[in-house]
Amino acid sequence: MGRAQPPIPTMQELIRRRTRQGFVGRNAERAAFRATFDLPVEDERRRFLFHVHGNAGMGKTFLVRELEQIAREHGALTAYVDDGVGSVPEAMAVIADRFARQGRRFKELERLLTAHRERRYAAELAAMAVPEQEGRPGEPGEPDEPGRPGQSAQAGQPARPGRTGAVADPSAASMAAARATLVALGLVPVVGPFAGAVDPAQLARQADRLRTGLGPRTRGQEDAELLLAPELVLTPALVEELAGAAAEAPWLVLLFDTYERTGAFLDPWLHDLVSGDRHGPLPGNLVLVTAGQRPLDAARWGGLGDFVLDLPLRPFTEAESRGLLAARGVLAPPVVEEVLRLTGGLPVLVSTLAEARPADLDDLADAGDASATAVERFLRWESDPVRRATALTCALPRWLDPEVFRVAVLDADADADAAPGAGARAGAAENPDALFAWLRALPFVTDRGDRVVFHDVVRAPMVRLQRTRSPRDFGARHRRLAAAFAGWRAEAEAGLEGREPWGEARWRELRLAEAYHRLCAGERGALAGALRDVVDACGEDTAVARRWAEALAQAGQDADDEDATRWGRDLLGALERGGAHDALGVLLLRAALDAGRRAHAHALRGRALHRDGAHERALAEYDRALALDPRAATAWQGRAVTRAHTGDYAGAVADLDRADALAPDDTTTLVLRGDYHRLLGDPDAAVADLDRAVALDPVRRSTWASRGAARLAQGRLDEALADLDRALELDGEYVWALVRRARVRRSRGEHERQLADLHHAVALDPDAAWVHCERGDALRVADRDEEALADYDRALALDPLYASAYAGRGVTRFRLGRLDDALTDLDAALALHPEYAWALRHRAAVHLELGSPERALADAERARALRPGDPSIVDVHDRATEAAAARPPRSRHPE
Repeated sequence: MGRAQPPIPTMQELIRRRTRQGFVGRNAERAAFRATFDLPVEDERRRFLFHVHGNAGMGKTFLVRELEQIAREHGALTAYVDDGVGSVPEAMAVIADRFARQGRRFKELERLLTAHRERRYAAELAAMAVPEQEGRPGEPGEPDEPGRPGQSAQAGQPARPGRTGAVADPSAASMAAARATLVALGLVPVVGPFAGAVDPAQLARQADRLRTGLGPRTRGQEDAELLLAPELVLTPALVEELAGAAAEAPWLVLLFDTYERTGAFLDPWLHDLVSGDRHGPLPGNLVLVTAGQRPLDAARWGGLGDFVLDLPLRPFTEAESRGLLAARGVLAPPVVEEVLRLTGGLPVLVSTLAEARPADLDDLADAGDASATAVERFLRWESDPVRRATALTCALPRWLDPEVFRVAVLDADADADAAPGAGARAGAAENPDALFAWLRALPFVTDRGDRVVFHDVVRAPMVRLQRTRSPRDFGARHRRLAAAFAGWRAEAEAGLEGREPWGEARWRELRLAEAYHRLCAGERGALAGALRDVVDACGEDTAVARRWAEALAQAGQDADDEDATRWGRDLLGALERGGAHDALGVLLLRAALDAGRRAHAHALRGRALHRDGAHERALAEYDRALALDPRAATAWQGRAVTRAHTGDYAGAVADLDRADALAPDDTTTLVLRGDYHRLLGDPDAAVADLDRAVALDPVRRSTWASRGAARLAQGRLDEALADLDRALELDGEYVWALVRRARVRRSRGEHERQLADLHHAVALDPDAAWVHCERGDALRVADRDEEALADYDRALALDPLYASAYAGRGVTRFRLGRLDDALTDLDAALALHPEYAWALRHRAAVHLELGSPERALADAERARALRPGDPSIVDVHDRATEAAAARPPRSRHPE
């Protein structure tokens, strides 16, 4: 057998090696970075964060890539993140991907990121949840009734006390008074997340428990936070994964480039990661590199000055510029002097001119011509006409992969009079892969793995040059690119199988590229169409909307279109001020949208306000949407959800009736209406809707779980159990279904199985207050009071405004003989929910034991008015009446 051949290096590795060999300058910055790996981890001279900053074209990306290679030479695992990400979760996804490519999988983080993407695309449904009334924490042998404490409105939604049917929001004054009562009792801190102004809607429904107000049937706390604040779930997982990797590698290095674009969301997160420990401790052998146009925020990072090394980049010194030119073989003194004059030491231009290797001053003729930019001179020096045409043409797309490259360069439908393009096609057809490899190795082209982008400093004049030289060809090329992206978008849409395309990142990317090129081509109606798309982009999230606004601004600059530029700028300003809600306001005010699109924009504003807890304002937006388009089924559906959050379940059902008439057989409408019917005490109507939902979507877990809950309300225990079993077959980690099945088992007298389900639910979601409260109720009923007390304590540590947990703990403490503590807890429950009949009945019993029959009678009277005929309330009322009558009257005159 022949001798084993050494592995063949990849093309990307060869490009990196060649690029590094030509890296000249920035010696001080490289030396400072290299020194950190030569010091012990504990050495006080070590720096943990290196911030590279300077104006565009200063070579920040080149330097960051060089620092990454230095780190790898020291055995580091590295991850490079740039402005291809639009949020913290996306940045974490890139980090996980980069580490995986180096043999270190972040499996738990990858799982959570997958769950985050799935929950994000299901956020429309997740937002359609309603707080359900909480009744008494499960009494022995008595199933919860609709509207009683302990019952949840939606699958995955913790319970909240209240009355069945329409319940008006308490006034701000009464809610502030309730909070003041809790503070007086010492149960709520006056600083922290509950300090200051209190949202009336939160207090009216016990703050919606902050973690579970999003939607039906989420997987408990983790899923809710993956929707509301994914960083809270993902960041601890990232920290844990980094700690594991740090134990196996000498160094970990995370590099965040183009920080001027990503710092808005990454900088607060990174500072929190470095300066605090709420996400867990970072390993000491982790090094961070950030690079952007501006210095770090001194107000934020000033306290960590000893741990941060600032690396400001300025234009190359004359010596550095000469060194780079010499390394490229540019040695003729007149040429070197002229290059120094033309570039002013701007690294990206020095590098571009050096790569062109001008031999004499003739190559630098017309230097005073404004159009004779460094890019144009590079194209003149390139003797190969195919490469000249390719470099120009490939500057038009905002990004290129091999497919986009082929369309830009090889399209056979190009205008016949575009001679450079024709030459490019002829030559590229012979060896397109080699030509693309040449392009991605250019000094002003950044390689991002599966695609390349031109540096902004170079791309802008290249685009401008083509527009001014041949506007006709400029428009034709953009039209070809727009048509190509439209075709790819249509292919992606065909593969969605009816799913909403705006929820798919790949489809959105193709749609955005298509819109950008239509704008640059100057197509009639392109701007109006793009603004319509921005409405939908705002319906996704702020990061998506920001990408569209940036594309509008860039299209305006590239096509010299003042209208597009102004729209992009104004939308970016609105997004910065107030997110998608404000951007939609600008569109409604100025975009001349048709009635249908205006209705859609109002509905999206309503959804945003609803998610923020501003339900009355959300209803007003939905009203405007429906006035414009009464046939908008999604607007009726959204208004129904908001009405339900205000307690108006009857109104919510009426809205869903309209939605069902307009869009029959919509599973979401049927599940929501079924849940609301159950809350209104009509389980038969609920089951009728949920039967339809199950038939339409038999693999959707929520349809089975909701029908199981409705059948439990009907008393059809065996069928309820079968439905909930089916939901758990579809998803064995479905916490809401486990808790509901535990209730069915309680009604069947299967108390051991009930507790087994609840133990499993707690194990799956240990940070869900409502699950601990459910198990506490079951343990209390089983006379396991000390264990129940531990669950109630945990529930209240997680949610200090959880009335049901206060009531359950108060009763447990009463049973243990701790009367003063019991009274404190029941006072807290009633401060949060003054019409909590079950808590009133038990507080009356505590007052009797404490020798206060008058107070006991007052509580019993209120409880009886709320729930007349309840035998347990009648009993305590009779005992309080008898005790009060037997108590001797107080003397009016002291002796």
